[in-house]
Amino acid sequence: MIDIGPGSPVGVEFGYGTKFPAKYQKALYICDWTFGTMYALHIEPSGSSYKATKEEFVSRTPLPLTDCTVGKDGALYFTIGGRGAQSELFRVTYVGKEDTKPVDATDSTHETNRAFRKRIEEFHGNNVGSRPSSLLNALGSADRHIRYAARVAVEYIPVERWIGFMGNDLPPSSPDMPPMTSREDFLMQCCVALARQVDPFANRTAFPIIIAALDQIEFDDLSDRQKLDLLRAYQLAFIRLGNPDKDTSAALAKKFDDLFPQKSDFVNRELSILMIHFQSPGAIKKLVPLLAWRTRLASDSDAGRVGHELLSRNKGYGGTIAAMLANQPDQQQYHYAFHLRNLKTGWTLDDRKTYFAWFEKARTWSGGASYPKFLINIDKDAFANCTDTERLAIEASGVRKPYVIPELPKAKGPGKDYTVDEVLALATDKLKGRDFKNGEKMYKAARCVVCHRFGGDGGATGPDLTQLAGRFNLKDLNDAIVDPSKVISDQFKASVVETKSGKVITGQIVSESKDTITILVDPENATKTVEIKKSDIETNQPSKVSLMPKDLLKTLNEDEVRDLLAYLLSRGNPADAMFRK
Repeated sequence: MIDIGPGSPVGVEFGYGTKFPAKYQKALYICDWTFGTMYALHIEPSGSSYKATKEEFVSRTPLPLTDCTVGKDGALYFTIGGRGAQSELFRVTYVGKEDTKPVDATDSTHETNRAFRKRIEEFHGNNVGSRPSSLLNALGSADRHIRYAARVAVEYIPVERWIGFMGNDLPPSSPDMPPMTSREDFLMQCCVALARQVDPFANRTAFPIIIAALDQIEFDDLSDRQKLDLLRAYQLAFIRLGNPDKDTSAALAKKFDDLFPQKSDFVNRELSILMIHFQSPGAIKKLVPLLAWRTRLASDSDAGRVGHELLSRNKGYGGTIAAMLANQPDQQQYHYAFHLRNLKTGWTLDDRKTYFAWFEKARTWSGGASYPKFLINIDKDAFANCTDTERLAIEASGVRKPYVIPELPKAKGPGKDYTVDEVLALATDKLKGRDFKNGEKMYKAARCVVCHRFGGDGGATGPDLTQLAGRFNLKDLNDAIVDPSKVISDQFKASVVETKSGKVITGQIVSESKDTITILVDPENATKTVEIKKSDIETNQPSKVSLMPKDLLKTLNEDEVRDLLAYLLSRGNPADAMFRK
């Protein structure tokens, strides 16, 4: 009915039975513990539901309201207390000249619409008899509450009884059901009902029916509300039924790409979700530059919705909200950054730099107590979705803080100089009953964590090893650990660059422009880079020696080596068969 702003809602009571003026007898009283305010909501019919205006009825600092009720004497009683505060009971009475005799709180305005809604709600549930096909027309009602009630009722009707009306046929009309006023709304609600009702595994025929029905709707002819409904109907279909075939997915990606941008921020948010979902080629081109725009100030309605006088009633909670309102996050940019974290294709290094640079700006905003952690999680998800090459280039560029090496544990030992055959012999038929936690510890003790991510943790100068088991067999894994220079991946090979002045620089080329190359010279620190002009280069040859050092197993005893190998092959799953005792 109405947004009353922040607070902690507690007691609620209608004013029926109070000896108050008529307006206050009809009001709904709601208590807010946090800001010590009781509101009187003055309700009036709106379509098949209601809307309201709020009025501060009782307030004080402090006034930790807990509940309210109407007494037999016609007074309104309320209590305060909670969290160690002294409990008290108050009585509110009316002193004035207005008439306080009981009034009839019913209002016949829009009575027909409410009767339609209540009639439809009778068909909610499994055991309410047959449902008339005429209620399908209510799916196209201009009243959102009637549309919702009708959609819930339709979900109890077998699909085969109504799915035919999603084509050109119209459902029968009836005087006891509301008429259809929008074919577009009707189709969207049908698609939502179908997506919610069918078994996605048993009925793949629903997908083309939904896509065909939604494709009938001309986007430009819709109101902003209808555009949101349409885009959310698409989203629900993909959430519940999965993605369509490759060609349909490509066509939908182009469709949503072409529709962006719209005038409405909220419509653009929903479009961006769909663009990213289908990995649209235009998503990066259109969305990433928006992160670099100047931050938009909050609108007057956003900042003014919560008054400073109200916030001053509780300086603890109110101070946090006031600080947030004075320095709000750009909600549109935050939305784009949140969803772009899942976009995996089409990035350039400059795009990645723009994206991760945005977090520094975002950290200057105030967004509540959990806001900093939200940013950390978004950043981590986005970084995890980068390729190995991108992660290294991002950290080397300085736009994201590199991995901080923790204090590393030490192996028990005693270790030895292992050969490939010795390690292979340790692993063959002996990776059973291993210790996952000790394997994780050895991953750090052997310094693997310094350069390699595993399960989202670790450095970025080497490849992510989480899915190593899908790329290496046991022998290849042992070769890579014991003799890393035997086979060097092109992606992580080192280069030996000699300049015209005779200077020799060895390291990994992490980025290249028209005029320069950037070389990472310390694989354990992604920020240690050297930029060389191409015009200064005399020779550039691939190194025959891997950046990965030898002897990483030298401090580990045989059981520790086995635990490490099991850990590396487990994909981070402690329930893997290798760890069963």
